[in-house]
Amino acid sequence: MGISSEYFPFLIPLLILQLVLAVTALVHVLRHPRYRFGNKVVWVIVVLCVSIIGPVIYFVFGRGEE
Repeated sequence: MGISSEYFPFLIPLLILQLVLAVTALVHVLRHPRYRFGNKVVWVIVVLCVSIIGPVIYFVFGRGEE
C-alpha cells in the first residue's frame, strides 16, 4: 500500500480529468442526433469503456456537424 499512496497525488487529477471528459462526451452523445461514424450506442460504449482515450476519440472522430 505504500507505493500506491506515494502515487495517489498524481492519480487524483487523472481520475478527475477522466471523469470530466467521460461525462462531457456522454452528455454530447446523448443530446446530438448525428455522428460522423457509427451510431449513439457505439459511441456510448466507446466513451464509457475506453477510459480516458474514448472521449477524446469521440470528440476527434465521432462528433458530427453542429
